[in-house]
Amino acid sequence: METLKREFLNLLDKDVEFRYAVAGYLGLSEILKRLDALAEEQTRLREEQTKIWGEINRVWEEIKALREEQTRLREDMIAGFRRHDEEIAKLREDMIEGFRRHDEEITRLREDMIEGFRLLRRHIDALGARWGIVSEEAFREGLRGLLERDFGFKVERWVKRDEQGFVYGYPSDVDIDVAVHDGKIILIEVKSHIDNEDVYNFRRRCEFYRIMEGREPERRIIVTPYADEEALKTAEKLGIEVYTKI
Repeated sequence: METLKREFLNLLDKDVEFRYAVAGYLGLSEILKRLDALAEEQTRLREEQTKIWGEINRVWEEIKALREEQTRLREDMIAGFRRHDEEIAKLREDMIEGFRRHDEEITRLREDMIEGFRLLRRHIDALGARWGIVSEEAFREGLRGLLERDFGFKVERWVKRDEQGFVYGYPSDVDIDVAVHDGKIILIEVKSHIDNEDVYNFRRRCEFYRIMEGREPERRIIVTPYADEEALKTAEKLGIEVYTKI
């Protein structure tokens, strides 16, 4: 190997043509190496460029998606505004309709009140024509006299102390008109006007009479020139007779 090296060096020193050939070879080898390195760099750059274009494409896809989302949001906003306008319009129509119904209700209520006042006036006029505008007690006494004279009832005032508050919820004196006719007990309430509460009150007093006297009345009668419609229904349900044709 040493001999070969010496001969090679000797040839380089003495043989110009050989020296140029070796120099050319070495230069070509270096160029080839550099070309190989350049090719590798180009390959690497191409791969990087491919990655960059891939990233650019991804960004464009995201931008496209964002634009589509923006378009969808704009359409949703437009649709929302349209629905809002429609709801406002409907609410306005409902309010107008509500005010119209309210005005109709007020008008109907006013008419009902006027009719009620007329009805009340007619009853007051009827009472005034028959009995005069007098106290409730005077009215009751007048009707008691009518019952005794025209129907042959003997009407007496029955009064007992209700210590337990059975009738009114507190201790009080309880009174009721009692008529005896053919040996039968008839409990009578005489009033110028009765409502639902008057009917229930009369029933409690009748029950108190039954408890205190130990006798079941044959009939329970209310005599009045005017009774509420609800009072008439309640009286019928409770088995109480109501006479208004007086």
